[in-house]
Amino acid sequence: MPAKPQITDSHCHLDFPDFDGELPSIVARAQDAGVARMVTICTRLCNEPRVRQIAEAYAPVFYAAGTHPMSAAEEPMATIEQLVEIARHPKMVGIGETGLDYHYTSESKEVQQESLHIHIEAARQTGLPLIIHARAADDDMARILKEEHQSGAYTCVMHCFSSSAELGRAALDLGFYLSMSGIATFKNSQELREVFTAAPPNRVLVETDAPYLAPVPYRGKRNEPAYTANTARVGAEVFGMEYEEFAAQTTENFERLFTKAAKYGLVA
Repeated sequence: MPAKPQITDSHCHLDFPDFDGELPSIVARAQDAGVARMVTICTRLCNEPRVRQIAEAYAPVFYAAGTHPMSAAEEPMATIEQLVEIARHPKMVGIGETGLDYHYTSESKEVQQESLHIHIEAARQTGLPLIIHARAADDDMARILKEEHQSGAYTCVMHCFSSSAELGRAALDLGFYLSMSGIATFKNSQELREVFTAAPPNRVLVETDAPYLAPVPYRGKRNEPAYTANTARVGAEVFGMEYEEFAAQTTENFERLFTKAAKYGLVA
């Protein structure tokens, strides 16, 4: 039997209680589906030790750490030094997720912006990609990303991208990446699929954001990294590519952006 094309779930949350007691089977199912790597994301720095332990326990799992914008007002403000120190771990491969969310937490937008600036500088100093969450904050997000990039280059992925075509273009113009989640598989997401169609195929990643946003045919159920393959199949259709070609392209894209993960390699 030919081997399944290898892909990467560039964003999931394996420390969430939805997966308690099931991680061995979750990781095994992902690998069976061809998901060779997963990046599990720490959204509150107080949880970083737990997220780190998961990455240490499972060879295909890497991690990133930061303060989620919806938690920015509840958590101690991260420092550049703190993020740089955490980034010394060999399996810590990204800064975030950080960003702006004015949909649920617009009252804390000043705190969110302060946190975002700190995370950008940490990404700049470490050379690790910034992982951005953006919701209902397109204008401020585009402005801050552009102003900061003019002050000093850094790399970035717009995680679970579902914002406007304008923000997508602004990010791509800065050399950033857009990550496709299960939202792109939903019947009512044609406009989002068109945003991705306009993106260069070499600037697209795939992810689950598990346990959230399960792709069709699992919509409404708990998401898990194995389902990255379902999103990637829709991605292949969006770009008019064979699945194997799209899997190879997104894997190449991930390794170009997440260079630390690419250099680390996997233990067979």
